[in-house]
Amino acid sequence: MTLTPPDQAAPDQAAPDHTAPDHTAPDDARLTVQGLDARGDGRVLALACGALAHEIIALKAMNGWSHLDLHCLPANLHLRPEKIPDAVEAAVHKFRPRYDSIFIVYADCGTGGLLQSRCDALGVQMIEGPHCYAFFSGTADFVAASEHEITAFYLTDFLVRQFEAFVWRPMGFDKHPELIDMMFGNYEKMIYLAQTDNADLDRMAQGWAQRMNLQYERRLTGYGDLAGALAQAASRG
Repeated sequence: MTLTPPDQAAPDQAAPDHTAPDHTAPDDARLTVQGLDARGDGRVLALACGALAHEIIALKAMNGWSHLDLHCLPANLHLRPEKIPDAVEAAVHKFRPRYDSIFIVYADCGTGGLLQSRCDALGVQMIEGPHCYAFFSGTADFVAASEHEITAFYLTDFLVRQFEAFVWRPMGFDKHPELIDMMFGNYEKMIYLAQTDNADLDRMAQGWAQRMNLQYERRLTGYGDLAGALAQAASRG
């Protein structure tokens, strides 16, 4: 989830550390589901971005992965991606004594390969792909399509819900709408990669596209590659 428009720099400003009121992600993005101190009992930790909490919890319930625990880091780290590797490393050191396996549920997410290098050094696996919207689409399909969609701005279920907190207010569009054309002038389309078939979210996404003066397209992707990656991680338990 990169929020930097093409050829534009995002403002050095962090979004409020909160998520949707319907609790689709943890309130302060520090969520741990189920047990701790269970090393040797086949427990696996998914160490994830808070923006993916809802999807991971849903997949965990659907597949009966009772041995898979979830701990989320703040979703607004995406506004300062250079901080993601250090945050992941600190969490790995904190939780490693308690788990048989730790899986990092981040893609590169704007770290320029630094997160992959850090995970390699720590001996933990992370999900493949440039961003979360890539693995929701299916990374191979996303990479192929991105060559023709360089002027597209992507949304996921999470970002539709959190667009005001992650984009609208941090970039100052609430007070200075004239900045929209200045900062998003290189975009032509807003593409909503929908994890769920939710009419309310579709309407919200269309509304944001209209306010951003962008064409709108919705694609129902489901959980994409995230489902397979988590299944592989859970099988280690």
